[in-house]
Amino acid sequence: MLDNQHRAREINRREQSTSKQSTSKQCSNKQSADKQGATKPYQSEACVRDQRAEGAYDNKEKPVGIQLTDASLQYHDSDTATLARLNITFPAGQWTVLLGRSGGGKTTLLRYLAGLLPTQVRWQGTLTTSDGGEIHSRIAYMAQQDLLLPWLNVLENVCLSSRFSHTNAAAKDKAKALHLLEKVGLAAHANAKPAQLSGGMRQRVALARTLMQDKPIVLMDEPFSALDAVTRHKLQTLSATMLQDKTVVLITHEPQEALRLAHQLYVLQGNPAQAKPLPVPRALPPRLFDSDSAALQQQILQQLEQDDA
Repeated sequence: MLDNQHRAREINRREQSTSKQSTSKQCSNKQSADKQGATKPYQSEACVRDQRAEGAYDNKEKPVGIQLTDASLQYHDSDTATLARLNITFPAGQWTVLLGRSGGGKTTLLRYLAGLLPTQVRWQGTLTTSDGGEIHSRIAYMAQQDLLLPWLNVLENVCLSSRFSHTNAAAKDKAKALHLLEKVGLAAHANAKPAQLSGGMRQRVALARTLMQDKPIVLMDEPFSALDAVTRHKLQTLSATMLQDKTVVLITHEPQEALRLAHQLYVLQGNPAQAKPLPVPRALPPRLFDSDSAALQQQILQQLEQDDA
């Protein structure tokens, strides 16, 4: 009798152990089964959901550096160049900020990098990448306006780039978009329309949409300029955190914003505009505005005032 009870307990223990091992391997044995040509094991909904969230960024490209050498740019309908003799290095995985007054050629340079001015300008010089690859297909562009489509909800706006690229991975894209919305604090508003959101919330959606493209280079055209000071500060911090593995080119006319976010800083000034490197505070971005930043801001303002001389 005791032997029978002992055998029953042993069989039950082994069955429980086998069940646990099978469950724990459901998410890990897919690759092995594929290699052997075997039937793919059943994966629970929870397992698939975890894989999608964890694999949202598995295909990220490595950061790419950009180099402009002796670059000049002139519109075909203009007698003078807009930009002249630019020599700028945009290091991979860092924020390079281009600071200047309105009309100083900042947006022109950004749009050229994005490939939006090929038939309107005459270009001289060289534009190269650190890995020797082309640049335009590896760029995400975040504009000053959020550019959300009003008839789409938040989730659909974030997934917009996937729709344009005719991807068939709809379920994976949705999981990735929801993951990004959670990171920017808007998962609860996934079904809301843009008209129901504040300006800061709309820019957070735009940031999630930019990250959804998963490009190694991000161009930012004064995306925080229309926000109030508190919201702008929060979005700067959020962007610096979420884009820390990207090569970011930010243009701004705000010295304080430039000093807060830049790993390296250039001022564009003159006619035609030239790029002059400026020092940045010793601390890593996003920085607090301390005495070092205040002193550098004063130097920048004095530099920009030279355009009035």
